[in-house]
Amino acid sequence: MANGLFVGLVTLDLIYLAESLPQNNQKIVAIDYTVAGGGPATNAAVAFSYLGNQATVLGVLGSHPMTQLIRGDLANYQVAIADLEPTIDLAPPVSSIIVTQATGQRAVVSINAVKTQASSASIPANILENVAIVLIDGHQMAVGYSIAKMAKVQSIPVVIDGGSWKPGFEEILPFVDYAICSANFHPPNCQTSEEVFRYLSKFNIPHIAITHGEQPIQYLSCNKTGIVDVPQIQAVDTLGAGDIFHGGFCHHILRESFTNALALAANIAANSCQYFGTRRWMNFI
Repeated sequence: MANGLFVGLVTLDLIYLAESLPQNNQKIVAIDYTVAGGGPATNAAVAFSYLGNQATVLGVLGSHPMTQLIRGDLANYQVAIADLEPTIDLAPPVSSIIVTQATGQRAVVSINAVKTQASSASIPANILENVAIVLIDGHQMAVGYSIAKMAKVQSIPVVIDGGSWKPGFEEILPFVDYAICSANFHPPNCQTSEEVFRYLSKFNIPHIAITHGEQPIQYLSCNKTGIVDVPQIQAVDTLGAGDIFHGGFCHHILRESFTNALALAANIAANSCQYFGTRRWMNFI
């Protein structure tokens, strides 16, 4: 069992399965629905915990009644919460998601952590004690920066979930060991994967990967480039696949080579896409 710290966004996800997206002024009836805690770091923590580890989410939750839904979900998956603002009474960020039944593609309306940015002074003491790996999703940038610096001093590997570029990432990148990015991660003046690899390499990040959904993963590891194939499946729901990939990567990189960790994480993410929602895959795998 390893301890992982997952820094970033905590949301409440309302997830609907529907035959199609609604048109203007149209009401539709969902085929299925589920409610879960969400956010990149949060979903990664759940996957990491499910794989036999101890996971802690470091983010803003607060005391609003709606947070009990998030707390209950994370407790069900043995994920601990380190709340940066335990007394705040604002409603947590809520995401409404519609998954199209035929394709597994999702449409998302959400509020991110812009209104609930915590300062580094809110970081609990000894938060990195016995931690084996840190993941930062960029939604709590000031806190992520401080955690990354502290982790570097303590030789704790730092992973970033580069789902999309966020201002402030450039401050964290010098402390990163593994940059795992999506095809939608575009640093300043970067559009192609080659430009992203060049940009990140300037920060001396030893291991970089870019995922492309169902297409192979590109990587640059210790100056060696290559691709990792991903399983081909019939997707039921792609929601959270990237987050689950990151949780699986954090688990496997503590035991495997970089390329093996990417491949094993891709298997977990692909399996999760065969089930509706961000949790049901764990009942079958």
